[in-house]
Amino acid sequence: MSETTASLRRKISSAGDLQSVVRTMKALAASSIGQYEKSVSALADYNRTVELGLSVCFRGAGSTAFLTGGTGQADTVEVNAVVFGSDQGLVGQFNDVVADYAMKTLATLPGRLQVWAVGERVHARLTDAGLPLVGLFGVPNSVKAITPLVGQILVESEAGRSPDEGVAPLYLFYNRPGSGSVYAPVSQRLLPLDENWRRKLAKLPWPTGNLPEIMGDSTTLRALIREYLFVSLFRACAESLASENASRLAAMQRADKNIDELLESLNRTFHSLRQSGIDEELFDVVSGFESLKNS
Repeated sequence: MSETTASLRRKISSAGDLQSVVRTMKALAASSIGQYEKSVSALADYNRTVELGLSVCFRGAGSTAFLTGGTGQADTVEVNAVVFGSDQGLVGQFNDVVADYAMKTLATLPGRLQVWAVGERVHARLTDAGLPLVGLFGVPNSVKAITPLVGQILVESEAGRSPDEGVAPLYLFYNRPGSGSVYAPVSQRLLPLDENWRRKLAKLPWPTGNLPEIMGDSTTLRALIREYLFVSLFRACAESLASENASRLAAMQRADKNIDELLESLNRTFHSLRQSGIDEELFDVVSGFESLKNS
């Protein structure tokens, strides 16, 4: 009996320690969601400024260079894709969902694929599926770390490509947060620029009475396109991180609930065994007393 009781004590202690870790991870995930959601909101004004600049450039000539893809046969055109996932586990189906969505979408695209993965977990998932992976980036652990990652992605996607080859298609795949712990995989084509989007921007009214003037048509447009790519990549990464932490928070909440149920069961068994031991000792005392009394 004592060994069984001691074993239950150890299990209860281990479950309590694990619950402390789970609750700490819940708190970290909840706080991380807030900072990434705020970073996405903070991009709104900057994105508006970039769009106004692009709207002026798109009204003139010379903006068609970014509307067409690379030259050559459809099967030989280079297609770049970036898939955002996670480095760490305990996120449920987070990586599987975005990897499956990316694979289904990329399977319909003609051309020579080049895929970069953000996160070791999604990298392993895409490797198992046989996608042509050319790079792996670490997942940022804070908002400040997103900017260097975006710079690396832009450098890698443009490396080894001459201006005469045109613009290579660039796709993003990531999970976008919804209400609560819900998220959904989405894709975005950054390049070539969408013609409908360009026309919509070209019709944006200028917010003041002072008409804008473009200094260096081609240079200004390229600079604004690069800022548009930066904003889009930053938003995709921040939303992916918010979804990752929301998924981890949901997983930790389920784990916390399961540990509570386990502790309740262990404590119930422990008290039952302890009460049985006390009853047996009392019966022994009563039996001994009755035996002495009769003698």
